[in-house]
Amino acid sequence: MSVAGVVVREDGRVLVIRRADNGRWEPPGGVLELSEGIEDGVRREVYEETGIKVHVERLTGVYKNMTLGVVALVFRCSPAGGYERLSDESTAVAWLAPDEVMTRMSEAFSVRIADALTDGMAPHIRTHDGRNLTDRSGN
Repeated sequence: MSVAGVVVREDGRVLVIRRADNGRWEPPGGVLELSEGIEDGVRREVYEETGIKVHVERLTGVYKNMTLGVVALVFRCSPAGGYERLSDESTAVAWLAPDEVMTRMSEAFSVRIADALTDGMAPHIRTHDGRNLTDRSGN
C-alpha cells in the first residue's frame, strides 16, 4: 500500500517532487512501513521527500495501478512547517499552480491533484496503467 500527500498552500499552489528514480513529477509519497499508521506514513513520506511538515486533512482518492497492482491512498494536506529540500528520492521540489500540474505530470498523477482540489467530494476511486487513466468515472 502506498500513500501520497497533495499539500496545498494558502495561495493554491501544490507541493510536488521530481522523482530521482524516473524523473517524473508527482505528489510526494511512497510505501507504508509495516508498523506505521496511514496518516503517519503520509506525514513521514512528505517530510522525507520535501522537508515540509504537514497536517493531513482528508482522504481524496484511492488509485490502483493496474499494471503493477499497487493501491495508493491520496490525502489533501496543508503545510505545517519546515523548508523545501531535496532528498535521495527527489531531484527537485516545487510549488506549482494547478494549471502547471497538467503540463508537468502524466494523467495518472495530475488527476490526483485535481481530485484533491475538489472540495466537498467523497474520495475518488480510479484505475490507471501508470501513466493514463483506465477508468474515467472517478467513483
